[in-house]
Amino acid sequence: MIDQQVSLRGGAARLPVRPRTGRFLVLAVVFICAACGLVYELELVALASYLIGDSVTLASVVLSVMVFAMGLGSLLAKRLRSRAAVGFGLIEAALALVGGTSALVLYASFAWLGESRHALVGFSLAIGILIGAEIPLLMTLIQRVDRQDAGGAVADLFAADYVGALVGGLAFPFLLLPMMGQLTGALLTGAVNAAAGGALVLWVFRRDLAPRSRLLLIAVNVTVIALLATATVLVDDFERAARRAVYGDQVRVAVQTEVQEVVLTGGGRGSLDLYLDGRLRVSSRDEFRYHEALVHPAMEGRRARVLILGGGDGLAAREVLRYPDVESVVVVELDPAVTRLARTDPALSALNGHAYDDPRMTAVSGDAFTWLRTARGRYDVVVADLPDPGITASTKLYSAEFYGLVTEVLGPGGRIVVHAGPLGSRPETFWTVEASMRAGGLGTRPYRVEGRLTGFAAGPDRATDASQAPHDWGFVLGAPHTVGQLGIAPRAPALRSLGARELLAAGRSAERVRPRGVPPSTLVHPRYREEP
Repeated sequence: MIDQQVSLRGGAARLPVRPRTGRFLVLAVVFICAACGLVYELELVALASYLIGDSVTLASVVLSVMVFAMGLGSLLAKRLRSRAAVGFGLIEAALALVGGTSALVLYASFAWLGESRHALVGFSLAIGILIGAEIPLLMTLIQRVDRQDAGGAVADLFAADYVGALVGGLAFPFLLLPMMGQLTGALLTGAVNAAAGGALVLWVFRRDLAPRSRLLLIAVNVTVIALLATATVLVDDFERAARRAVYGDQVRVAVQTEVQEVVLTGGGRGSLDLYLDGRLRVSSRDEFRYHEALVHPAMEGRRARVLILGGGDGLAAREVLRYPDVESVVVVELDPAVTRLARTDPALSALNGHAYDDPRMTAVSGDAFTWLRTARGRYDVVVADLPDPGITASTKLYSAEFYGLVTEVLGPGGRIVVHAGPLGSRPETFWTVEASMRAGGLGTRPYRVEGRLTGFAAGPDRATDASQAPHDWGFVLGAPHTVGQLGIAPRAPALRSLGARELLAAGRSAERVRPRGVPPSTLVHPRYREEP
């Protein structure tokens, strides 16, 4: 122990490598650890956004808690500087285990406990403390291998740290997530983290370690890597079990696309549920009522050319194509995997009436906002069957600027209909959508339709917990001109559940609760938020 303490104070003595080589190896490990640390951070944000929603709030929580915890970790690490090598090795092993398993634990808490917010904050705090403890110890180690002024050492450390963070930040969305998924990607990152930290200490600084410390580090690192490897082998079984806990026993399709997780449950068109990022998007139990209420009020008038924004499941298109005088339908869907599933899955394609086989149909993959900015031609009807406005990534699709773009593509007498969320349980969101449409140059006619099935709501609302599902659907019919009374076209196809009288009552029901002075949502001042 005395030899170790003297060695730590004595500069570059007793190292098995040349000072320049040792300095390079320390900086290389700084680079790797920084990349791994940022991957952990992005994993927390991405998975929590999928599990909880409202990515802006979650990113703010993760980043602020982690930065605070890094400062705390730096203070705590001051006591370890006299034993920097063994301290750094143990911290990296702990970081590898905590960061590598964070995605697994978050997913498990969501699947079996129904709540992952506390786990999110806990992992942000723990990972931040461990990352913060790295820099003071690395500062001590780099001065051990190569005597240089403190300013130069700090510059080198932070340069390697920032470049590593850049590589980790780019590797996560472009390499780890698409190739391995969130769970396996986090586990692999943890293994790399443990191997890099352990190798540096056990090789470059092995002479600074007492025999007991050396055995401790070897045992800890082998255990951590073995645990991460075992979890990697079992991750597929874990995912299947977690999906059964979340979605039930009838999961038929589960795909992680570049955009979202797509899950299809049920054995046939009578029991089919489609989930996108954990939110119930389609249920064959009552979807016809939702899609009839969405589509048919907008189809009164000229309807030769129809544009559907979202709606890659083909169900809104099914209702549009029931009109024989419709000449063309364009569906703009962000995720091509959804349209592919709607074409090829037997149950879903049967439910949408094989809409994609109709020669009048054209499917386009792309962001609706971006697509509208370069759209050519005019449309008689625009159907906005988009994700819920409370989801942060969708707020621009419910902004005044978005509706201004829609106004540009509407032909003479054109109409747009928008799903605006449940009026009963989320009136603020609903009326913000309506105000944003008016700010975009549209006259509006709001209406709401009650769901037939208790505890269920079709459309893009979170419904994994049926007790929290809304019981109504809110819509807004808009046009560049004054919108008349709600109705159904005289030659409309027979509807299963919706009639002209109910539509009139739906409009009156919405107007009775209209508030005054609701401001619109814009790109620079979004006003939607995720409901708890």
